[in-house]
Amino acid sequence: MDMIRNKPFNDIQIGDSASLTRTLSRKDIQLFAIMSGDVNPAHVDEEYANSSQFHHIIAHGMWGGALISTVLGTQLPGPGTIYLKQDFTFLKPVSLGDNLIVTVTVTEKQAHHRVVLDCTCVNQLNETVISGQALVKAPAEAIARPRASLPALELKEESSARYQQFMTMAKGMRPLKTCVVHPVDANSLAGALEAASDSLIVPILVGPKARIEQVAVDNQLDISGIRLVDTPHSHAAAETAVKMVSSGEAEALMKGHLHTDELMHEVLNKDYGLRTGRVMSHIFALDAPSYHKSLFLTDAAINIRPNLAAKKDIIQNAIDLVSALTNNTPKVAILSAVETVEEKIPSTLDATALCKMAERGQITGGLLDGPLAMDNAISSEAAKSKGILSQVAGDADILVAPDLESGNMLFKQMRYLSGIEGAGIVLGARAPIILTSRAGGPATRKASCAMALVFQRKREGATR
Repeated sequence: MDMIRNKPFNDIQIGDSASLTRTLSRKDIQLFAIMSGDVNPAHVDEEYANSSQFHHIIAHGMWGGALISTVLGTQLPGPGTIYLKQDFTFLKPVSLGDNLIVTVTVTEKQAHHRVVLDCTCVNQLNETVISGQALVKAPAEAIARPRASLPALELKEESSARYQQFMTMAKGMRPLKTCVVHPVDANSLAGALEAASDSLIVPILVGPKARIEQVAVDNQLDISGIRLVDTPHSHAAAETAVKMVSSGEAEALMKGHLHTDELMHEVLNKDYGLRTGRVMSHIFALDAPSYHKSLFLTDAAINIRPNLAAKKDIIQNAIDLVSALTNNTPKVAILSAVETVEEKIPSTLDATALCKMAERGQITGGLLDGPLAMDNAISSEAAKSKGILSQVAGDADILVAPDLESGNMLFKQMRYLSGIEGAGIVLGARAPIILTSRAGGPATRKASCAMALVFQRKREGATR
């Protein structure tokens, strides 16, 4: 067992020293910023840092100080040490990839178990980057403790690089004039405003004026200059917004703080709704950092028990979106509980028929395979272990759930057990519908707006 041992005061000699070696990584900087709250752009903003006097990102000064504390608390004197005083002189910056040797050396022993130690951090060029002096109270008795096993940490950006790709594609495109339906909570209102600030949408806020204005005040959100259409409640907001899109007054819908079925009821209204000849369906773009590329899930929000014809449209909607966002031929995994055709499991029969429909040109633009179980849809190792030879297995772009229940549970398991976000839109209507979970934050809503913008502008280009 790995043990941490101290050196009691009576055993400490002048000249005793201890050290550790650490290489600065970007993760070290990010973790220190999260822990301390110090987001000085010199440490976390590469664009700013490149224009600074150092011309690159540097470590927080106290990151080196924390390493000195580590040596004092775990080696010399070690467990039982009480930190009393410390001074530092920062001589040179510490840059990404720098290899530091951190050393403490005993220079003086005083009454009451006090010990003075010189402290230095030296880089790989033998340059002293930090020097200082520590005063500690050393332990009186020998202590040996098992080294604590710390949890593994995985850093996840609030707005992932994959979502950032959507934002990059949307740059320069004319923003979507978008009715934001019933934005009476901070998430939905802030998400719309952030999307507007990035020129993704031109928002029209549709809902109870007094409630929207109060949310803005309570959360210090500036809605001055933004059109606000007053309605008495959420149902009226949905009806008004759909009519505005149907008449051409707006180009898209964005769900605020209301139930999906309340909004979709108006979208499907035969008198003024947004129906086309295709079934409408929802597609999540999953921010799954452990997967090797962008991953999409459909349908987890609209179609409860889709039949074969509906599944055909659900798949086509997803292919059209992913093709627009990636400029690639999407690989579509049609999910079931197993990867073999089983008469007693209807979803395996549907999957088989859908693959044949794609072969006959009834579904276009994608490469389909199914039935596939979840493991072999996203894991090449799982597919290989089951002897599955497929261009889709282990490399899927799109996951097609058998029904809404399984798709919705799959997404919520990802969201609440693994922290995976999901930007989402509904396709198959005459206009894109930006529809995220009500618990989704502003960054997710902004990514959803970027998806809708790219899809809509590319669709317009294809029809000209």
